[in-house]
Amino acid sequence: MPRFADYMRLVKFQHTIFAMPFALMAFAYAMWKYALAEVYPVPLWWCVPLVQVVLCMVFARNTAMGFNRWADRRIDAANPRTAGREIPAGVISPRRALTFVAVNALLFVACAATINRLTALLSPVALAVIMGYSYCKRFTWAAHLVLGLSLSIAPVGAYIALTGRFDWEPCVLALLVLTWCGGFDIIYALQDADYDRAHGLHSIPQRFSLRTALAISVALHAVSVGALLWFGSYCPQGALLWTGEALFVAILAAEHLLVTPSRQRNIGIAFGTLNGLASLTLALFVIAQLIAG
Repeated sequence: MPRFADYMRLVKFQHTIFAMPFALMAFAYAMWKYALAEVYPVPLWWCVPLVQVVLCMVFARNTAMGFNRWADRRIDAANPRTAGREIPAGVISPRRALTFVAVNALLFVACAATINRLTALLSPVALAVIMGYSYCKRFTWAAHLVLGLSLSIAPVGAYIALTGRFDWEPCVLALLVLTWCGGFDIIYALQDADYDRAHGLHSIPQRFSLRTALAISVALHAVSVGALLWFGSYCPQGALLWTGEALFVAILAAEHLLVTPSRQRNIGIAFGTLNGLASLTLALFVIAQLIAG
């Protein structure tokens, strides 16, 4: 019988740190833009929608990662780098993994339905995107951007959860997440470029040279920086915001200094540690600036 910790390893729960901070930024921005703390006189009223957003994020990510591991179980079993993952290693059976996915998908839809009408209507669309990503590398090297699109749903969804409407600003934040995630996923995919070529799988490192793949990653992150400055222009200006932006850009630059065509041993640090640090740092400073006004 698989343990709870086995399922958390299956979905790499610690990687929630990539998208969650951006959802919280969008949530805080909506509160600031519409002065919702003044509109609702009940103290701490925002705790309920915040919990709903966090739960939706957790259920959606569990669904996406669990389905990805289930869909890729045979690919992972044949790849020495991933053969030790929970499904190919026999820790969690494919049937149990799919049950885990179904339960989390239902919980996500149910939780979204408790927020507002728009989140309820959009929840199946979100599921289609985040689950559809798992098959993209079978036919397109642009799968990295689909993964970025999956994560970019987070800030838009959090904003809609609080406001019940679309606005331009969370879409700019979504562009930041899409290109940032797409860029660092290209770096991560360098590890499997040879395997992908040999087994008919698609990725930017498989399709292009290592140098070109890293150049595309740099270009995507340049767009991320532009989107960050664009979103920042909507926020209250101050030292906290500018410091957060500067640190985010510096961490992205460090990522590209660590991983080069001739030096790939730092991929793990660049992918996990630096990107987690980038999202957390940016969120802390931006939210602090929004609270300070």
